[in-house]
Amino acid sequence: MSYKILYYVNQFFGQVGGEEQAGIAPFYKEEKIGPAMGFEQLLKGEAQVVGTIVCGDNYFNENTEESLKFIYDTIAAVKPDMVVAGPAFNAGRYGMACAGVANAVIDKLGIPVVTGMYHENPGVDQCKAKAIIAEVTDSAAGMRTALPVMAKIALKLLKKEELGTPKEEGYIAQGKRLTVFADKRGSERAVEMLIARFKGEEFETELPMPVFDKVAPAAAIKDLSKAKIALVTSGGIVPIGNPDRIQSASAQKWGKYNVSDISELTGGYYTIHGGYDPVYANEVPDRVAPLDMLKKFEKEGLIGEVYEYFYTTTGTGTSVGNAIQFGKEIGKELKEAGVDGVILTST
Repeated sequence: MSYKILYYVNQFFGQVGGEEQAGIAPFYKEEKIGPAMGFEQLLKGEAQVVGTIVCGDNYFNENTEESLKFIYDTIAAVKPDMVVAGPAFNAGRYGMACAGVANAVIDKLGIPVVTGMYHENPGVDQCKAKAIIAEVTDSAAGMRTALPVMAKIALKLLKKEELGTPKEEGYIAQGKRLTVFADKRGSERAVEMLIARFKGEEFETELPMPVFDKVAPAAAIKDLSKAKIALVTSGGIVPIGNPDRIQSASAQKWGKYNVSDISELTGGYYTIHGGYDPVYANEVPDRVAPLDMLKKFEKEGLIGEVYEYFYTTTGTGTSVGNAIQFGKEIGKELKEAGVDGVILTST
């Protein structure tokens, strides 16, 4: 028996275009497009990709009901045994679209869905309890390692074979606890882990606990009319030419620029961010980083002063580790400069 698979990709992997095509409505082709081609080759004739749905990331997230109706209608016509989406790697909007497809198809139609995401993708938390998410790298450079994992999982699900543990199969844990048989009882295993820890040896807990990042809110500014306010953004606003070569995605650095002698960013700045349509930000960069309004408030006496430096980086695809590092480094500088408050903008 050859199982039928319907594949879902965004505009980039659907070979339609980049960010400028993120608003395209979904369409279906009885073809294997983008990763669907390599995916089918890994199925070894046991299943086939019958067609590909392509949809712009912006369109899906802004028109979810319309997008899902198209997907439901396509599924009704094609009658696939499974839907495969992505992999989305660390692309947030793509991940959210794959998660939206997964949840809807599983909930409404009862059809299994396999996707692939980097563990920091916001789409993971949205659908990991329902869909099987292969754990992949943070960029499309990992496509060759992602597709084999997804294909192996897909075939097991199609053939109703039991999946092994997340570690064995390469998928993100769903938070489920299953009963298994072990050679040693729990008390023995616990003592062995404790002894290994005392000896500084490697061990692996059987019940990893979630780690919650708690940040205590800062005290309110008592008098804004005397406060020094800084402007920080992850919207990728930089001087024209991007002198510090800040990456458009998966940022490895941040930059700071003296804005003490200008009243707005428009005219000398633009965005290099690779995760949103840059047209309106390039037209008026202050839409993303409102230096113009801060300078206006300073002139009117609503705030004491605008800090002389403006800080910037890009958020799309940037790892949590790098984001934490950037925050600590920028925060240290601002604190040492006597800054009282920060206007922090994203996209």
